[in-house]
Amino acid sequence: MGRGGVSKDRQDGPERKCIATGEVTPKHGLIRFVAGPDGTVVPDILGKLPGRGTYVAADRAALQQAVDKNLFARGLKQQVKVPADLVDVVEGLLARRVVDLISLARKSGAAVAGYEKVKSWLDKDEAEVLIQAVDGSGRGKSKLSTPHFGRYIGWLTADELGMAFGRETVIHAALASGGLGKRVVEEAQRLRGMRETDGGSGRREGKRAL
Repeated sequence: MGRGGVSKDRQDGPERKCIATGEVTPKHGLIRFVAGPDGTVVPDILGKLPGRGTYVAADRAALQQAVDKNLFARGLKQQVKVPADLVDVVEGLLARRVVDLISLARKSGAAVAGYEKVKSWLDKDEAEVLIQAVDGSGRGKSKLSTPHFGRYIGWLTADELGMAFGRETVIHAALASGGLGKRVVEEAQRLRGMRETDGGSGRREGKRAL
């Protein structure tokens, strides 16, 4: 398992070097940054903004180091301004990205929410990813198990999952195989690295990313 909880078993795709750790890893485990027109560092979550880019591992400590030492100037080959709240901004953008992708999966019929629906998908082997709110009841969450050879996401809040499903809160959700599932998992792993976790499934206290 690499930085930010990103699995190293995937070797495809281009690699880039993190300006904070010096490690060279696949781009899907990194966050790209560019300089805006006024020289302010801008996170490029989708990796599509024009101009020279530089990369930082999807890891809260690595990004904080890049901010504190202003490592962006060297990577972007120019003097830049680094927002003091850049780390929290990146976390919020990644959280929104995950929520939006889950919402798209829901609209395409590839995601369900609610204990009974999730349990039914798990029993029928229709679910590949189990998602549970970090602030949900531990006893309730323990009644559902991660699909065999599947994945688990447990660092979104009930409010965040609720946004994805058009509800106030959601504790249990599941994604079907194929479709957007792979993208949700990858973006969720980047988000995991930006959240201080307890056993890999917690989130920072007192912070709302959305």
